[in-house]
Amino acid sequence: MKRQILAISKKELSSYFGSPLAVIFLGAFLAATLFIFFSVETFFARGIADVRPLFRWMPALLIFLLAALTMRQWSEEQRAGTQELLLTLPVKPMALALGKFLAVMTLILIALALTLPLPLTVSAIGSLDWGPVFGGYLAALLMAGAYAAIGLFVSSRTDNQIVALIVTVLVGGLFYLVGTRGVTDFVGGNVSEYLWAVGTGSRFESIQRGVIDLRDLSYYLSLTGLFLMLNTVSLDSIRWSRQQTAYRKKVTLTAVLIGLNLLLVNVWLYPLQRLRLDLTAQKEYSLSQTTKDLFGSLQEPLVIRAYISENTHPLLAPLIPPVRDMLREYEIASNGRIAANVVDPLSDPEIELEAGQTYGIRPTPFQIEGRNEASVVNAYFDILIRYGDQTAILNFQDIIQAQPTAAGIDVTLRNLEYDLTSSIKKVLFGFQSIDSVLAAIEEPVRLTLFVTPDTLPESLADLETAVTQAAEEIQSSSDGKFIYQAINPDDPNGEINRQYLQEAYGLQPIPVSLFSADTFYAYMVLESGDEAQLLYPPADLSEGQIRAAIESALKRASSGFLKVVGVWAPTPPPANPQFGGAPPTFFNYNLIQEQLGQEYTTRQVDLSGGQVANDVDMLMVMAPQNLTQRELFAIDQFLMRGGAVVIGFSNYSLSADFSGGLALQPVNAANIADWLANYGVTISEELVMDPQNQPFPLPVVRNVGGFQVQEIQAVDYPFFVDVRPDGMDTSHPIAANLPAATLNWASPVRVDETVNGEREVSVLLRSSPDSWLKGDASIQPNYDLYPELGFPIEGEQGRQPLAVTLQGRFESYYAARPSPFEEAPTPGTDADTLEPPPDPNAPPVGKITSSPESSRLVVIGSAAFVEDNILNLSSRLTQDALLGNLQFMQNVADWSAADLDLLAIRSRGAVTRVLDPMTESEQNTWEISNYAAALVALLAIYFGWRARQQQAEPLPLIPMTEAETVS
Repeated sequence: MKRQILAISKKELSSYFGSPLAVIFLGAFLAATLFIFFSVETFFARGIADVRPLFRWMPALLIFLLAALTMRQWSEEQRAGTQELLLTLPVKPMALALGKFLAVMTLILIALALTLPLPLTVSAIGSLDWGPVFGGYLAALLMAGAYAAIGLFVSSRTDNQIVALIVTVLVGGLFYLVGTRGVTDFVGGNVSEYLWAVGTGSRFESIQRGVIDLRDLSYYLSLTGLFLMLNTVSLDSIRWSRQQTAYRKKVTLTAVLIGLNLLLVNVWLYPLQRLRLDLTAQKEYSLSQTTKDLFGSLQEPLVIRAYISENTHPLLAPLIPPVRDMLREYEIASNGRIAANVVDPLSDPEIELEAGQTYGIRPTPFQIEGRNEASVVNAYFDILIRYGDQTAILNFQDIIQAQPTAAGIDVTLRNLEYDLTSSIKKVLFGFQSIDSVLAAIEEPVRLTLFVTPDTLPESLADLETAVTQAAEEIQSSSDGKFIYQAINPDDPNGEINRQYLQEAYGLQPIPVSLFSADTFYAYMVLESGDEAQLLYPPADLSEGQIRAAIESALKRASSGFLKVVGVWAPTPPPANPQFGGAPPTFFNYNLIQEQLGQEYTTRQVDLSGGQVANDVDMLMVMAPQNLTQRELFAIDQFLMRGGAVVIGFSNYSLSADFSGGLALQPVNAANIADWLANYGVTISEELVMDPQNQPFPLPVVRNVGGFQVQEIQAVDYPFFVDVRPDGMDTSHPIAANLPAATLNWASPVRVDETVNGEREVSVLLRSSPDSWLKGDASIQPNYDLYPELGFPIEGEQGRQPLAVTLQGRFESYYAARPSPFEEAPTPGTDADTLEPPPDPNAPPVGKITSSPESSRLVVIGSAAFVEDNILNLSSRLTQDALLGNLQFMQNVADWSAADLDLLAIRSRGAVTRVLDPMTESEQNTWEISNYAAALVALLAIYFGWRARQQQAEPLPLIPMTEAETVS
């Protein structure tokens, strides 16, 4: 039968290419796909390196093309009278159906192969994830097989090609429409899910994202097999005589049983959600090992409950099945530690009462616009995570992202695993008692109080008693996981002296008072493995405050607990009522704090006291200027105690006048510049300019018919340096999966390798090879004189370092200098005017001269790139700069706080693969080359087949054995 199937396929392909039909079909398919990809979906305007727009219209397009391709298969045979000849041959009807089906699929395969220049083009100008590409082509083949089987069956039932075309479009369109949003939203309830499961389009979307699900494969193969079987029965029924009643019943019963079995297989497979293969590069649709490891920290059941209304906004309705599937994945992977479910509060008053009164979850009013009217629907779309007495709530705005497309607004889940896992970490951290914290620590931790009781000042006289009481209480219930000891370095019989503390921990004695020669020690050091944390005694020496400081240090020593990010930024100047208030200031960093607040505790810090709170893990210093020595000392000592410091540095401050103009003003950043120079880091006063830049939204007034119309136009602005992956250290976790970052008014950050010989140094971001430096601070462009960039290209061009990281052991800036608490400011100096007088009641502050190996320093040559006003300004044109910069700082925070697990999860789902920057002429060249490649390939296939057919010897219609010929 195999030879017969191949012979029929060759016959059909010969008829295709022997007429203009093949060229018309392939040409129409290529023209439609290329036009949709470049023009309708505006590929270059999107700026994203993916080919999903190629497949987005494929379900509807294939319906019409397959209907046109299959309408003549059997109708033409019936009209020409050749069908009876085929049926009289010793060939099974199944072989006839499969032969024609194989011919149609061969033509479809050729058509899809002709679109391969598109993904190859995209991969050449961007970082393409080939997983969704393979999934898209596989989905297109499976869907084409289903439509081809439907078309062949319909064609076998009529001798009119037009009727076959129309009926095939109707049947194929029906299978497609039942799973679309419009139908499922209209029906609502559980029925909408069944319709979604039946729809060919919804199944297509599942595969083309890059996830090969056994349920989807079974669906398409069952649908194809069902209609091929019906086609076979339809052909066989033509040969039935009235006397063949038993045979007719047998064939009919067999067909019914096969159809029922195919249906039951799909029903049985539908609940099985884990039989799938994730082909995406970052495994975006599979639970990470980090999430699975987090489940092991759960000491009691965790509840994830999705409050989702069946009657919701049409754009949110398609997200319900993926949410339900993800919650099921969590439930299965947790081995019973997580109870997850989806409920509709509107259908159960008790659930709605609990959601509102207990958790404060209220329905959200959504406006739905129809063709003739608009209505408002109140619906729930919230997810509750509850662990013990701790709860976290994710609103629909926290888990979705909306992107404009040619067809409207495309709403998708942002990164549901990241949102759920980070929320679980929050509630887990809030619920953990100190016993749970110690249980999570593999090796015992040791708390040592280095204290000299004989020389303590009066304010710290009760320090040792208070620390001992709190520490021994923790030790008594720690089951050997927590060890406490108090050591007097002045004890002549002790093994640890002052010299040892200096060499091992960099601890120096603290002066009793500003001008006293007497010194003392009052340090708490928590050691866990090879890492050590320094704890300052709190101002309030109560047992509760000391216990809180110890518990915070223990949680930092453990994995899987929430970190604290301290943020420092300049205080905006007060408004001047004489001038109607103050112009806008550029010291607002609320957006980045909100972003970091999704997985960290963020708060403003005051450095004027010379110390950073013990519970802060990462210190983010933005636009440092006019720093006092005490504030600088606080930054220095935070790094010395093993903390992570992130500095967004600029030698200039951005200001705006009342007319809206922007200008750069030099600032006093000498203190922080000297401190960075101590570690070999220098920030030039020059500004980086780059032809590869993020456009600036410039308001332009046009005269339209006598009316003044203001619009926003995108113009090149070289000060907005656009850094792409080729300018990143992709081997570093911060930049490994970062699509892009924009640094505004940035300066070069250079590192002296001779000073950082033993430290790990990485240049995270660099400008493009065509960038140059500008020596002055004039930032107003002149597009009349320089129409392309607004500025002249000056000096030598080349890459400039824009952000660096340093990790390892640091020597304190104050190691060879007196700290501001050891020496009074000299009258008449800048320090005297900047430093506030010391508080005589404040406890003395010690000095650490050397940091542990875990200390980390990140220096970024821009302070404006995450400033609220600048981000909002850039986002007026595109969200890329906003999202890229926020993701960059989120990655910096994860790396600085050594929280690489969430960094890995977010990178898996948040990667936006952007295109390399291209001019309009380059874009046109790429587009034309794709059209030309498709045309050349089409003509080559057509004429190649014709030439092969002319050279080939004629073959019999159906290869037969000698016995079959005699028969």
